[in-house]
Amino acid sequence: MSSLQDYIVRASAADGQIRAFAATTGNLVERARKIHGTSPVATAALGRLLTGAAMMGSMMKGRADVLTVQIMGDGPIGSLTVTADSMARVKGIVQNPEVMLPPSKEGKLDVGGAVGTGMLRVIKDLGLKEPYIGEIELISGEIAEDFTYYFAASEQVPSSVALGVLMNRDNTVAQAGGFIIQLMPDATEEVISHLEQKLTEVTAVSGLLEEGMTPEEILEYIFAGFDLKILDKIPTSYYCNCSRERVEKALLSLGHNELASMVDDGEPITMNCHFCNKSYTFSVEEVSAILKNAR
Repeated sequence: MSSLQDYIVRASAADGQIRAFAATTGNLVERARKIHGTSPVATAALGRLLTGAAMMGSMMKGRADVLTVQIMGDGPIGSLTVTADSMARVKGIVQNPEVMLPPSKEGKLDVGGAVGTGMLRVIKDLGLKEPYIGEIELISGEIAEDFTYYFAASEQVPSSVALGVLMNRDNTVAQAGGFIIQLMPDATEEVISHLEQKLTEVTAVSGLLEEGMTPEEILEYIFAGFDLKILDKIPTSYYCNCSRERVEKALLSLGHNELASMVDDGEPITMNCHFCNKSYTFSVEEVSAILKNAR
């Protein structure tokens, strides 16, 4: 995979009437592939979701803000869950990582067929009393189109989302990335129609990635003649915040009886983090101590 760091650029165009995000995420998608042992179609599905969530995470303001995106479809891949923070650090899981499907009729990885029909849910925990929850029916299961519909239906922001993952012949990740373009409330009809026309000319984002275009170059290509301003550049990565303390809390949540029977078994307990596959082993003495503290 690329030795260049993954990052997101934030930009505005047409005197602030448009805001845009573009990302390159090949390293973090390859990391997810290695952790979960995903098949090519599962890598593409999870990679698109991770990329979209990373850009959405970078839209959040508070350091403690957390975004969760879930896709619950009836296809063979099962459910996918990704979380992102405001520093664009993401992690994710896929229910059936080894799912294999024949290519779509266009000869591409059939993400829509793997996902099927169902729901996309976005949960934003912004430190308020209640988290924000937005939910839509999946439009295609191809993920980018579903995000586009989510922004229009749940957040009332006209948007265009493109996400792509390109695989090498050995099924490692060659390139991954995407963009989110959003119209601001003061966008004029002239700007809207000009942008719509330009977006019809844009080939699939995977084609732009294949050409080796950076996020900046992708936005320059889309916004030629729109007075593009690159505002900042944010690193993005696959990051899991699991820790021994968090796993201890998970053990406590099993309840007194369950923990007591584990102590009676006299065997150490190993728990795995679903997001990064890290193992945490607790001796019988440690489980006994957790049990005592729980009283």
